[in-house]
Amino acid sequence: MTVSNIKTETTQPEPVRPSNFIRDTMIDDLKTGKYNNRIWTRFPPEPNGYLHIGHAKAICLDFGLADEFGGGTNLRFDDTNPEKEETEYVDSIMTDVRWLGFEWEGLYYASDYFQQLHDWAVQLIKAGKAYVDDLSADEIRRHRGTLTEPGKDSPYRNRPVEENLDLFARMKAGEFPDGSRVLRAKIDMASPNLNMRDPVMYRILHAEHHRTGDKWCIYPMYDYAHGQSDSLEKITHSMCTLEFEDHRPLYNWFIQALGIFPSQQMEFDRLNLTYTLLSKRKLLQLVQEKRVSGWDDPRMPTLSGIRRRGYTPQALRNFVANIGVTKTNGTIELAMLEHFVREDLNRSAQRVMAVLRPLKVVIDNYPEGRTEEMEAVNNPEDETAGKRKVPFTRELYIERDDFQEVPPKGYFRLSPGKEVRLRYGYFITAQSVVKNAQGDVVEVHVTYDPATHGGNAPDGRKVKSTIHWVSAAHAIHAEVRLYDNLFHKEDPNDVPEGQDFTANLNPNSLEVVTDARLEPSLANAAAGERYQFERLGYFCVDPDSKPGALVLNRTVALKDTWAKKQAR
Repeated sequence: MTVSNIKTETTQPEPVRPSNFIRDTMIDDLKTGKYNNRIWTRFPPEPNGYLHIGHAKAICLDFGLADEFGGGTNLRFDDTNPEKEETEYVDSIMTDVRWLGFEWEGLYYASDYFQQLHDWAVQLIKAGKAYVDDLSADEIRRHRGTLTEPGKDSPYRNRPVEENLDLFARMKAGEFPDGSRVLRAKIDMASPNLNMRDPVMYRILHAEHHRTGDKWCIYPMYDYAHGQSDSLEKITHSMCTLEFEDHRPLYNWFIQALGIFPSQQMEFDRLNLTYTLLSKRKLLQLVQEKRVSGWDDPRMPTLSGIRRRGYTPQALRNFVANIGVTKTNGTIELAMLEHFVREDLNRSAQRVMAVLRPLKVVIDNYPEGRTEEMEAVNNPEDETAGKRKVPFTRELYIERDDFQEVPPKGYFRLSPGKEVRLRYGYFITAQSVVKNAQGDVVEVHVTYDPATHGGNAPDGRKVKSTIHWVSAAHAIHAEVRLYDNLFHKEDPNDVPEGQDFTANLNPNSLEVVTDARLEPSLANAAAGERYQFERLGYFCVDPDSKPGALVLNRTVALKDTWAKKQAR
């Protein structure tokens, strides 16, 4: 394979990816014939929670770059921490990767390599490069030193090889309690990189593993297992986020000490978003404390949550392609992500009319019992989307905000004596109102101009406002969930001393509208289908929907604040 073999995306058009240093490195490696002109990556999540949007960046890089250069990607579960890992998370991760549009070449688990990792640990012990340490975790921490002071050797550092082999075998056999001993690599307690100061390779943990059961009671640490797993799978480019940059010398040390396939680790910036938390631990806390309805709550930044909210995989891929890859962490505006969601839905979502807060309108001079079918465009961005028929009758519903009995200055929608256009319908003029005992307007009586069928006046007169509507006789009822940011602060972790991030939860992050009225074309809408409610925003059918009881989630509003900023 040569650089000219680069594959192109054939499913959906994507914007040209900005160049990034990882891609440039791959091009150089192909030019020099490194790894025999082979590109192979891996996505290695720990199955201790649901994937979030930060993982989407890693997925798109791992799979996208490998695809671009004709290579492949493995999905490997880093399941070395049995107390926190569950099969539920494994299943959800596979679903999320496929939803984003990717398929792995090989499916692996770090636990597949437990025996090999153990055997390599024995090899390091025999080579005098690893030893069993009886210090407690706190003692190891104190011996490690600081950034300005070297560490101190453990009193067990120079145990004879045979003693280390015996103790390690007994650790594996389950003779010792949790935390009583560890296996450490013997590197350099004076290294300026704290990760190189005799890091722990194995700890004792009598816990049930989701795949291996109770076969093992010693488990490898991430820093030991990860590079060797990469090497076993002959991963050429092992991409991870910047917090692992200081771990790269250790990654390389283990590979060199064992003399195995030289995978290379490369680090890139994490994806951070305003108004968003991307910590699995904190997201789990929200779920456990029932601050949200679950991992797939549409306010959550999990891939299952944003999928339920109505985000599209193509929008996420476009977003990741646009933000690029750097060596400096920063924070991206949430509005930028919403821009790409809105942009993709604008191209793909069918337009429909829906009224969230209905106000009845009666057209006094329209024939009683008459029903017309108005022709409506399904998507003006897509000529192939066609048109549909929308029933029009004497009694309609409009948005309550589209009528003001005493309009403020600059209000151009319906008010007494003012003429407006009904979308795809007629010009109407408000004549009178009906109020309830509390003085609230509950019904507006109007007249219409029959000559304006389709929304245009033959005499050329203009109106300043077009409003949407649904036929009262044909409308279907629905529950609509209006979601806002889960946190009201740009940085949810910015809290006063003594409080945690939950202090910044937005108490108004969800409003439930229980009596919305939708045009009848949505009667059989299926879970996951996405629509633009004209003038209101983009919405997605929720899995909670049942026959005759539709539930929709607002994905994103129509207003695009980020795009407006860029245009200035």
